Amino acid sequence: MNIGQEVLSLLKEEITEIEYKRYIKQLTYDPKKSSTDLAVFYAPNALVANWIKSKYTEKIAHLFEIKNGSKVSIKIALKNQTDLEKPKQNVEQKVQHSLLNPSHTFDNFMVGGSNQFAYAAVKSVSEKPGIVYNPLFIYGGVGLGKTHLMQAAGNVFQNQGKSVIYTTVEQFLNDFIRHLRNKTMERFQEKYRKCDVLLIDDIQFLSNKDSIQEEFFHTFEALKGAGKQIILTADKHPKKIGGLEERLQSRFEWGLVADIQPPELETKIAIIEKKCEINKVKLTKDIINYIATVIDSNVREIEGILSKLHAYSQLMHVDIDLAFTKNVLKDQLQENRANLTLDTITQSVSKDLNIKPSEIRSKGRSKNLVYARRIAIYISRELTQNTMPQLAQYFGMKDHTAISHTLKKINELIEHDEDFKVKIDELTNKITSTS
Repeated sequence: MNIGQEVLSLLKEEITEIEYKRYIKQLTYDPKKSSTDLAVFYAPNALVANWIKSKYTEKIAHLFEIKNGSKVSIKIALKNQTDLEKPKQNVEQKVQHSLLNPSHTFDNFMVGGSNQFAYAAVKSVSEKPGIVYNPLFIYGGVGLGKTHLMQAAGNVFQNQGKSVIYTTVEQFLNDFIRHLRNKTMERFQEKYRKCDVLLIDDIQFLSNKDSIQEEFFHTFEALKGAGKQIILTADKHPKKIGGLEERLQSRFEWGLVADIQPPELETKIAIIEKKCEINKVKLTKDIINYIATVIDSNVREIEGILSKLHAYSQLMHVDIDLAFTKNVLKDQLQENRANLTLDTITQSVSKDLNIKPSEIRSKGRSKNLVYARRIAIYISRELTQNTMPQLAQYFGMKDHTAISHTLKKINELIEHDEDFKVKIDELTNKITSTS
């Protein structure tokens, strides 16, 4: 077994079996093209290559360092790609330090109401580093685009010839421990305090780590004092990160704190369309709409879904249609309808449409109430075993004929209004995935 295979075997132990089989298992190591500071792997297609580049290259590089004690750059190429010449030393050194994903740019970041403020803030910082919003602190849930935005700015800086370091708190901590153990802390400090731009992901993992907080505080002070740009991401606002020193918390708020919210349906659709364009995957509008409704808030899933569809299509030699998509992604829905109740459905609909559950079950006839009640009745009929008389009793309607009339109206809307159909699908999948 060559070192490339050994590293992939080590990686298998650190990730899920599904991710290993879907992506890592498809990699092929090329010992002839590789060297002491460059490891070359081949991927079967661009989707798998891009996914691995964005998620695994840093971890693979770290495992190589554990195995042979020296840093290597990871090259993920397509099987038919011939441009594998070793990069020049000065460029290679930057890649080792920054580990930026070149596909993360401002151009391919989809802007919507949920992320517009954060996008504008990062874009502004990329134009005037160290001058406006320093530090810039971006927070939000998993898979909403924090890393993409941060690295988009990093790619701009790097293209300008600036020294950029992108890392996670975990890698920063590992680096710190290794240099501390080897008594080479001056090299650690030289690396992190002399760069032009420092980008650090998942800053919440500094929590309750006193020694690393102390080191990070001095790194922060050195960079800020020299007018160097700092961009940080976390899953929550600095004030809500427990176990964080007060002096660090206050410094994280010195510049600008921007949040990213889960994307609205229109933005999810736009993201999928853009990813299809980038990865040259052809999907019809109904398939794109379906995928948008399956995904709850973690848009990072999109790359994996497209990769999965593409792989299944290629291996099974079939075209991608809606039925095929639903079958391939059935495990993505995490359906658990057995535990669904009318109360659960009504509460979900009321929360989504900003109407009280009691109002949906009332006899109110305003346009908004009728709209919400119809949706709740339709989804309840689809997802539960309740009869029409039972639904009539629950929703305060006269009898089963009133329910039948409501269902007829909803089906007419679904048939003639594509946006309404997508809204129903999104709500249905949201309810089944959280039940």
